[in-house]
This record gives sequence, structure tokens and C-alpha cells, in this order.
Amino acid sequence: MVGPVGDHRAEVVKVVSETFRLDPAEIEFDATLEELGVDSKGRIKLLSALEIYHDVRIDLDQLDRFTDIGSVAEVLAEALDGKADGSDERR
Repeated sequence: MVGPVGDHRAEVVKVVSETFRLDPAEIEFDATLEELGVDSKGRIKLLSALEIYHDVRIDLDQLDRFTDIGSVAEVLAEALDGKADGSDERR
């Protein structure tokens, strides 16, 4: 079972900082992706990085939810929960 969303925010910050070469100390948990300079192409890049880093599948339809660190953590938590249930296939 996946823990609370808060448990995944630090993981999302790590992936964002590595993917976009940002200082993780300067990324707030409530930061929007726009504030971090992540545009629509960057959101696709982030989705791909999360899939690779966590060995999960995230449906492209979830990109609309990629608005801030917390919402990305929610999507990641759901993907990890789906993986644990054995239902991480793309639609």
C-alpha cells in the first residue's frame, strides 16, 4: 500500500531537480511547475522521467493534473498504488 501523498513530494522534487537541473533546496513542495520553468513539453519529460525512475506507467491523460509538486505526487502515488495492484497498464 502506498503512503500519503506527502511521502512522494520529496521524490517528485528529486526527479524534477535532476530532470531540469534545478537546486532541490530551492524547490518548495507547493511550487507550481510553471514557477519552476516547466512548460507543456517539460511536463511530458517529467512524466517520462517519473516512469523511468519509479518503473511505473502513467497515462498521458494525467498530464492535465501536472500543475504543481503536490499534484504530481498524487499522480505518482496513484501509479505506484496501481503497480502494487498489478494494474499499471496504459490505456
